[in-house]
Amino acid sequence: MMALTRISVLTLLAAQAGLQVSARALPSQAGTPEQPFVVDSDPILHGRDVAAPAPAVTPASNTDINLTQYVNIFVGTEANGDPGDVFAGASVPYGMAKATINVEGYAPAGYVWPSDQPTRGVSPLHDSGTGSSSGSYGNFCIMPVLCDDNAIDACPTLLDDRKRMRRNHTDHGRPGYFTTTLDNGIKIEVTSTRRSTLERYTFPAAEMARTKSSPYLVLDWTNDSPGTFRGGEMKANWEAGRLTMNGTWLSSWGPGDFPYHAFQCVDLKFDSKQTLGKHAFFGGNRRGYDSKRTDLDHWVRLAQQVGQYQAGAVVGFKVDTATKQDVTITVRRGVSFASADNACHNMETEISNWNFDATVAASQALWEDKLQRIQLDPATPDYVRRLFYTSFYRTFLSPNNATGDGPFPTTAPYFDGMYCTWDTYRTLFPFLSLSSPGDFAQIVETYIDGWRKEGWLPECRANQIKGFVQGSNHGVEVLADFAVKYAKAAESLGVNTDELYQAMQHDLDVPSPQWEYEGRQAAPYQLYGYIPFSYIDPVSVGEQTREASRSLEYAFGDFTAAMTALALGKPNEDVQRYAKASLNYSLNFDHHSSSDGFTTFVQRRYANGTFQPTDPTFCSPLDTNQSHACSLQAENDFGVYESSSWEYSFYAPHDRAGLVELMGGKATFEKRLDHFFDKGYYGPGNEPSFDTPTMYHFIGKPWRSVQRVREVVHKYFSLKPGGIPGNDDNGAMASLLGWYLLGLYPTPGTKELLVLSPFMPGYTIDNPLLGKATVTVRGFDERSIGGKIPTGVKAYVQQVLIDGKPHSSRCRMSFDDLFPGAPGAERRVEIVLTDREIGGCGAGPDDNPASLSTGGFLDFKSK
Repeated sequence: MMALTRISVLTLLAAQAGLQVSARALPSQAGTPEQPFVVDSDPILHGRDVAAPAPAVTPASNTDINLTQYVNIFVGTEANGDPGDVFAGASVPYGMAKATINVEGYAPAGYVWPSDQPTRGVSPLHDSGTGSSSGSYGNFCIMPVLCDDNAIDACPTLLDDRKRMRRNHTDHGRPGYFTTTLDNGIKIEVTSTRRSTLERYTFPAAEMARTKSSPYLVLDWTNDSPGTFRGGEMKANWEAGRLTMNGTWLSSWGPGDFPYHAFQCVDLKFDSKQTLGKHAFFGGNRRGYDSKRTDLDHWVRLAQQVGQYQAGAVVGFKVDTATKQDVTITVRRGVSFASADNACHNMETEISNWNFDATVAASQALWEDKLQRIQLDPATPDYVRRLFYTSFYRTFLSPNNATGDGPFPTTAPYFDGMYCTWDTYRTLFPFLSLSSPGDFAQIVETYIDGWRKEGWLPECRANQIKGFVQGSNHGVEVLADFAVKYAKAAESLGVNTDELYQAMQHDLDVPSPQWEYEGRQAAPYQLYGYIPFSYIDPVSVGEQTREASRSLEYAFGDFTAAMTALALGKPNEDVQRYAKASLNYSLNFDHHSSSDGFTTFVQRRYANGTFQPTDPTFCSPLDTNQSHACSLQAENDFGVYESSSWEYSFYAPHDRAGLVELMGGKATFEKRLDHFFDKGYYGPGNEPSFDTPTMYHFIGKPWRSVQRVREVVHKYFSLKPGGIPGNDDNGAMASLLGWYLLGLYPTPGTKELLVLSPFMPGYTIDNPLLGKATVTVRGFDERSIGGKIPTGVKAYVQQVLIDGKPHSSRCRMSFDDLFPGAPGAERRVEIVLTDREIGGCGAGPDDNPASLSTGGFLDFKSK
């Protein structure tokens, strides 16, 4: 771990001690979407990497730059087009509390840009980058309103009454802080710790005088973003100024059989600096029911299955309006998924001193700790620096660290909001492995503990409950990536590798009774080597869809199990069995299926071996036919998930060289890959397309991969609110861009890294277990990073040197080549660039990127 900057350390320690922090320690200006500016010592509680020591109060020679200044929290928040659904608000790394406004209309993460829809208040619970169109969480909104003390019944408490537009150009934010101003001049500011928030609402004196009103807060009890309230309890201790609320809601991404519970605790008196005025409980709906009771302090609401019931509390504050000064009301609140007592404890311990600026500073220090782990060369172009740190930041937004507040008792770490590992296993977790083994280990423990507690590795877990399986049971690949890279250090990181392997084997080998939300449809897969179409399965239940894509994903999971068995020293029979099963991906290709003059596409296949083909362009970016479904619907009847057969036919991460031969050899494969991009079948915001820009490596033309990656980054990524090509998917898109900018690309569950061409002259990755990797790019030319590489500009890899010695391949290297393997040590990697489009990867076949069927990755006996 990098040492924190002098300012970061001081602000963190000040926040923990309850000291006032000078404004000079904070960035002078927060970012905007329109013009982007471009507590507790337990490491688990604040997302600090457990593998690293606590930060010391000593400045590091090369960490004097505040890296949070390069983060634009609004990238991916545009609601139009293909939205990114990125959370923009206050959060610490992996924060369970994610505080921002809830905007009406399409706003899965609460906030969206631009300011053309009203907001209904600030919620402390959100997810980031998910594809749930109706939103996730959004519970417990607080909305500042102005009310006449003599007419509390007229206070606007219901959703439609209280919502207000924002003033244009008043949305600002940076890591750990968010602010906006409503159209009546009320200013909202929020910051947070892991499980708590601190909020300031500033009411303008002029508006209070004009309307002859006082400051009030509406505390919403029942409404989440999707409107799924199923009952709960609210209590008020008006004398103490404390309210607690809890409720039951339905998940944003999972079967309706599994509701979740959330708890909130709110303190309103600002450590006795604020005095409560009039208050009431309210209830109503959007059909004319609107009532308030000033005599209540306790309310139990039973389940409501039809309609959106609205209820909560409205609280006024006694202020001296004669001073004609703006009035600021400060609110502290905690959240929990376990109990109201936990929620109160969380805010009391994490924000004990009510110091807003110190809380912001402490959050910034935690973000600095994460961002400092990858330091870019000072000569990096400013635009690239902002792109990188904005993306790097988002890789730590999710999942949510709910350790100590999960839905079941456990001594293990508990992370929630993991959503679909189908999105994140490809690039996010391999990216995490570069700099944060402690964080990685905690999340892996969450997967293993899910198997301990519920019998299966979690998949697409959201809102503390089981979610739908998309492609496969991809927790297998996450465990594999950790095991392959950190097996020797696993025990010190708190991971039992024997349990890891048991959990993995169970998920692979045991047929799941309900594979739609856990495990696999293992029985027919083991029998045929693929999942047959139109097949009666007496063992497992699930919608009979996605047979082709699930078969491909199952095969890759088998491969990563083979790599795990090898890394953990398990019996060779396991290695061989899983490796052999992984090559069954080829059974899903129909050599008679054709499109645009090319043959051999993945298709559904019957148990008797015949195929049921459909148009390979279905559900591609060019498909405008609305008569067939592409996702989890039962009407998805063409065998592939959220993608086209054109796209999924390039999917075999463990055997890309074998895939080249399967499709007719290098010349045909190159034409097909070019056609895929040129025709418009490439889906930049879709995870199965993550691999395709780099697949020219497997036909001996790594320079073509460099060109494609440059095109993709230039065309689809930017620092604008619409600057990512689709849902961020819990940081999947952010980590993809991070890999591209660093000039590397991973194969999950292995140590294999494809060498591309960095967008910067160098960088240093500081891994607390494995030491420093310092990468220098000799011949870097800023002119090479646009959409098209000019003639004569150095951009292509000529040679790689490791600690001054020539590396045999210009196309690939190992994770072990990157790091020295011990804390404090340093490995120097030099990437030498040329302007020549050099073919081939090196002198021998071992210099080509690894593929299982051609002898790569492991000693596999294919016969």
